[in-house]
Amino acid sequence: MTCSARRTRRMLQVTGAGAAALLALSACSSSDSAGKSESGASGSSSDKLSGEVTVFAAASLKESFTTLKKEFEKEHPGTKVTFSFGGSDSLAAGITSGAPADVFAAASPKTMKTVTDKGDAVGEPATFIRNQLEIATLPGNPDKVSSLKDLTKSGRKVVLCDKTVPCGSAAQKALGASHLELTPVSYEQDVKSALNKVVLKEADAAVVYKTDVKAAGDKVEGVEFPESAKAINDYPIARLKNAKNPDAAKAFIALVRSDKGQRVLNQAGFLKP
Repeated sequence: MTCSARRTRRMLQVTGAGAAALLALSACSSSDSAGKSESGASGSSSDKLSGEVTVFAAASLKESFTTLKKEFEKEHPGTKVTFSFGGSDSLAAGITSGAPADVFAAASPKTMKTVTDKGDAVGEPATFIRNQLEIATLPGNPDKVSSLKDLTKSGRKVVLCDKTVPCGSAAQKALGASHLELTPVSYEQDVKSALNKVVLKEADAAVVYKTDVKAAGDKVEGVEFPESAKAINDYPIARLKNAKNPDAAKAFIALVRSDKGQRVLNQAGFLKP
């Protein structure tokens, strides 16, 4: 083999090795780029969420959802959760009348149905927790209330939620199950208002949710009654059709239904769905 041929062969070998190295480098580079792209997509999924998400929620969810708001905004910087708490029936009426909201969390399937029947919810609402009634009395229970029947005694000032509100509807169901009639001194538009009457000593007792008694701490004393087991409310949650921030709405619902969200709700006294 001539010197010229040997040189040509060596050059081809070097060129082939270089091409192989270049191809390997290119493959690594492509792999790295893909990895970075996927990592970036997954890492930036929370970054994609921004802006305000408006949640209409039953008054009994106030403490738990306020805790979850902090968690949500921490997980998704750049977002802001705004709440409107109140009686589920009033909130449902607002939604069907065009009030701007992204998420609705109701205290009963009946009030959620008001929204779904109008086509204002997306998909099937999901039950995320349940709640049970309890009697809230003045601290120390000075009237020695031990049953639902004790609330019917003459001269006793008792407050109930309005019959159209889920806590009021549940109270009526419990009274019916025990064959009792009760005329309250007032009907309140949401459970917090009913409880507040006792806190302010404007009433001797109120039939509210266990979660509200727990949230009130030593401002009231709770009395359980067996008929409450026949009037447990399921709480459904749904994304709304006219949501201005649908992605954030989905993410908030996901947090509520996650293990983390369920722990917060269970610690507040809510029952598992």
